[in-house]
Amino acid sequence: MSITIHPELESRLRARAEAEGLTVESYLERLVRSEQEAEDELQSLALEGLKSGQPSEVGPGYWEAKHRGLEERLHSSNRQ
Repeated sequence: MSITIHPELESRLRARAEAEGLTVESYLERLVRSEQEAEDELQSLALEGLKSGQPSEVGPGYWEAKHRGLEERLHSSNRQ
């Protein structure tokens, strides 16, 4: 397969591949695999969240209570 890219991007790809001891082709394959793995993980986490139970009503009061709880935990951990 042949792909035409801007010379500046090609230079960056070659430099990064070389820094990792890879060919440009291997470096690009790794990037694509990594992106696919990240997408798969995100989809899995989203499905896990959907199956985690009843949804919560989230509004300003919810976030204020979360913020207060986090501040309390932070203050109590700093005292120890």
